[in-house]
Amino acid sequence: MFMQAYTNQTYALLRIFTGLTFLFHGTQKLFAFPIPIPPPIAEQMPPFVVPVAGPIELIGGLLVAVGLFTRWAAFLCSGLMAAAYWMAHGTQAFFPIVNQGDLAIMYCFAFLFISAQGSGVWSVDEARGAA
Repeated sequence: MFMQAYTNQTYALLRIFTGLTFLFHGTQKLFAFPIPIPPPIAEQMPPFVVPVAGPIELIGGLLVAVGLFTRWAAFLCSGLMAAAYWMAHGTQAFFPIVNQGDLAIMYCFAFLFISAQGSGVWSVDEARGAA
């Protein structure tokens, strides 16, 4: 029963902060903000990553954070992170702790859960009656 009364609000915080932290991966790729991608990582990335992943991270993260078209945005972000995991990490080693894919796989499954759960409270979708 602990925290059960706050399930909706806790989920909203998960959705908002998952979207916001993801959004900053997009601003990093597209605008070098708040910090540029470190040179060793940037040199290893395929050239299509910035123009493909950057906008999805920026726009998808923003949509999830504000709760607008949440299910579709989160599903797209989940798919992006699944692809990123297998392209950059999963081929290196089996365990995420070994292949340094923890963040990608966590984003993948967090966004998958958000796409199944929907926007919930404190969202634009809720305000427009589409939650």
